Amino acid sequence: MKKKHDWNIKSKHILVVMILVCISLMLLTFAGKFPAAPVRKAASYAVVPFQNGINKVGTALSDMTSGFRNKKKLVEENKKLQSKVDELTAENSRLTQSISELDRLKKLYDLDKEYSEYDKVGAEVISKNSGNWFSTFTINKGSDDGIQKDCNVIAGSGLVGIVTEVGKNWATVRSIIDDTSNVGAMTMTTSDTCIVSGDMRLIDEGKLQFIHLKDQDDKIQEGEKIVTSAVSDKFLKGILIGYVSEIEEDPNNLTKTGTLTPAVDFEHLQEVLVIKELKQQKGDS
Repeated sequence: MKKKHDWNIKSKHILVVMILVCISLMLLTFAGKFPAAPVRKAASYAVVPFQNGINKVGTALSDMTSGFRNKKKLVEENKKLQSKVDELTAENSRLTQSISELDRLKKLYDLDKEYSEYDKVGAEVISKNSGNWFSTFTINKGSDDGIQKDCNVIAGSGLVGIVTEVGKNWATVRSIIDDTSNVGAMTMTTSDTCIVSGDMRLIDEGKLQFIHLKDQDDKIQEGEKIVTSAVSDKFLKGILIGYVSEIEEDPNNLTKTGTLTPAVDFEHLQEVLVIKELKQQKGDS
């Protein structure tokens, strides 16, 4: 009886397996006959948009990556260009300074030739008084270079001032624009005398003042040259001071007063010429 029961169980298992195999074969056969077009169409609605989205994201990422690379390249190129611009700007500044220096030195050279009868030494301005104007300043040459107190100093196109103090390798100069300065002067065409006096308020207008001009024949006009006179006790004769810009008669009707435009730029002095000879050495009184 037991053996017969075991056989019945095995028979049921075999039957179930055979049924499953048959169902599988039927499904495979049904699947082989099922049309593929609807499946593909359904897939197109579900899969294709998704695929397109993936493609767009990929393209955007690619563009971003390319943009980052281009930006980095542009930044590097910009740095190189900026470096080149800075280099050219510095070079241009050096050239401009060189041209300016050559122009100043040429003027000194021309001035040296104009007053060739005097022995001179060139010097650089190394310090100055406070303010915009060179009313008093220090140069880098002194007694070791033959400079003495009361030596005349010239630059630009004419008279700058006079040496007031001297060291071995330096000297102090008081310019003719200083409030304490008075220079015996005269007109170039008539030799009429006057006094050119310093005035720091007036120099702000780019002018110097002259007083006590004797011009009885009314010959002096704007543009007249004013030079150092023969009767000056410290300034050598005939050094250009400036040009008459304004002139008017004094209340006494005997002398005239006015202003002149100086021959020197007292705001931008850098180099000067110092005349080594003193007025007394030239035999003037």
